[in-house]
Amino acid sequence: MRIKAILSLFLVIQLLPFAAAHGTVSTFQYVSGNSTYRLLGGDPSQGNTTTISTLLVPVSLSFESARWSGAAGKLDATPDIGPLLRSPIFSPFAFPAGDKTQFADAMLRATFPKAADGWHTLFGKPKVMKTVSIEIPAADGYLLTSRKTGGALAVADVEYVQREVFKQVGTHADKLVIAVTRNATFYTEGDATICCSWGTHGVDSATGDSFVLASYLDRAPALVEDRDIQPLTQQLAEFINDPLHDPLIRQAGDKTPGNRFPPWMPPISGDSGEQARCGGTRAGSAYFLLEPTDNNHKNNVPKSKAFVAGSESAAYHIQNVALLRWYLGDAQDLGTANSFPDAQALSEPAKPCPVRNRPPASGAAVSPHPTTEAAPRTNAPNGHELIGYWAGYGSTGFALPAKEISPQWDVVIVAFATPDKNAAEGTLQFRLPQGLDPEQFKADVAYLKTQGRKVMISLGGGGRYFNLANPKSIPNFVSSVTHIIEQYGFDGIDIDFESPSLVIDAGDSDFKHPTTPSIVNLIAGMRQLRHHFGPNFMISLVPEGTQIPAGYRTYGGQFGSYLPIAYGIRDILSFMDVQDYNTPPLESLDGEIYQAGSVDYHAAMTELVLRGFNVGGDPKHFFSPLAPNKVAVGFLVGETTPDVVKRAMDYIIVGKRPAGTSYRMIQRSGYSGMIGAMFWTIDADHRNNYEFSNVIGPELHGYSAAK
Repeated sequence: MRIKAILSLFLVIQLLPFAAAHGTVSTFQYVSGNSTYRLLGGDPSQGNTTTISTLLVPVSLSFESARWSGAAGKLDATPDIGPLLRSPIFSPFAFPAGDKTQFADAMLRATFPKAADGWHTLFGKPKVMKTVSIEIPAADGYLLTSRKTGGALAVADVEYVQREVFKQVGTHADKLVIAVTRNATFYTEGDATICCSWGTHGVDSATGDSFVLASYLDRAPALVEDRDIQPLTQQLAEFINDPLHDPLIRQAGDKTPGNRFPPWMPPISGDSGEQARCGGTRAGSAYFLLEPTDNNHKNNVPKSKAFVAGSESAAYHIQNVALLRWYLGDAQDLGTANSFPDAQALSEPAKPCPVRNRPPASGAAVSPHPTTEAAPRTNAPNGHELIGYWAGYGSTGFALPAKEISPQWDVVIVAFATPDKNAAEGTLQFRLPQGLDPEQFKADVAYLKTQGRKVMISLGGGGRYFNLANPKSIPNFVSSVTHIIEQYGFDGIDIDFESPSLVIDAGDSDFKHPTTPSIVNLIAGMRQLRHHFGPNFMISLVPEGTQIPAGYRTYGGQFGSYLPIAYGIRDILSFMDVQDYNTPPLESLDGEIYQAGSVDYHAAMTELVLRGFNVGGDPKHFFSPLAPNKVAVGFLVGETTPDVVKRAMDYIIVGKRPAGTSYRMIQRSGYSGMIGAMFWTIDADHRNNYEFSNVIGPELHGYSAAK
């Protein structure tokens, strides 16, 4: 909707009175078409100054998991309060095309350049609360340190931190609570594979307080590229554009509190060249609450090019943020800028998210053949294998018969046998994708096996909750899996139970003697299956990064939850391929921090498994190394490139260290017996003209025989 005159525009803008149910600060309403939006501050047509009372809360995070690391184990934001008070958040600074003022005021005036003279939204001098001290249990976060620089970075559950902050802060009926952590990055929904953000914002459910929770960055490790107030300005900007957002409410639809924008695509892709995902319908991206100016690579620490304000001796780094016009498109009443402070950071309005294709309701057809032929298999087996997950269909909605799988795949893992919600606890079921005939599928499995390939069934899958806490459920697990295996002729099972299916109970601290019922019973069930089918029965594990290598720095909850399983079935384990794509930043044996997507990460985290490590840093609990012929590396089609995978395999298996890597493997000659690479999924590789199997398959099969 275009408004002919500024006065008619602001007839639809009104102040929202103070009320705990709607936050604790003034907001106004802006109408665009049939949609209304609430923003921080007062009516732009009135020319008044709205003063936002603020409560500044320094937060000190201490980590149970750091007790063996040799680090102080604490990140305290108290020393950061002075620099923060002098920053553009609370002090006037020069911004483009405007007088000296605070960040929030300058951003809002850039959003509404036609506002009446004298219109401002200013933060009053904040009341500084005494430091809030929060202990992070081993199951809710961990501390990473850099041996080279001494810098530290926290990875913590943002919802846990938010709840703990407001337990101590209480309710403040007329203030914006700004809670400041130091060098902390966060994951959400209690799942550390949904990482990383710089914080959160909105209205706290428990108190009704308006709040911003974010980090101040000081002496952070080198992998952190953002600086000082960048995280705070990021979350503050999203609060300005969506002050009624409730980060703890996840219900869908119009009932969700806060503003809902047209679904937008981030213009920035990740480091690995993967396609950007839909950012969602909020001011910040789904889960991570990132700005569209942020790098979009999942599970890495956020980063973006900052706007530097102030003098050289007192410079502050400000996040370039999206203005309302960027979300809503061209609108004369919103001026011409899409971003602030740098109007060129977002040169054009947001592009809408594409409509996702879905599998047809019935009668799925065979997928079109790729335009590139699958590379033929010319080498004899050498102990190095290409492992892939077959889901049966992809985003195109077309079925992929198992018989058409490229000959490069040595191990085909069928995804998934899932929990049967209509049967007794522990029961699993397997349903073929629509359009595939069960008898033909059985024939395809048999055909693959005649070629010397192994075909396994994966149990679980992401987003599937499986419970085996009751020992009386073990027979249901064993009998249902046995039926699936015998019906289709699978060679074995793959365990893909992710959080929260596998979570270590509080007090269960020894991975060699686990007491968590779901873990104990799963181990028992797998051993019964092995006993029933005999020594040729295969069992593989596909843990997320949180479930194995994260156990090096913390043990509890989701962290290290596969360690007792890997230990408990070590003698019957066929192989383990850790998902190097579902992982937050982690620390390696060289005392440095690495992020997903790089050769450094693949080499460092794989060598953790190949060398063994002290679980949670405790020398009394050493996880012995797995043999190289039981270890593979997991990659995600769409989030990596064939070149990255090839260089990682050359480094890990042959010891050929690529240029530009910083991680030095302990065994410089490599691990010639290491299996190779796993991919999710075969289907995606097929759709993308065999971009991985045609390159990585021959690469692995061309190595010298595994030793």
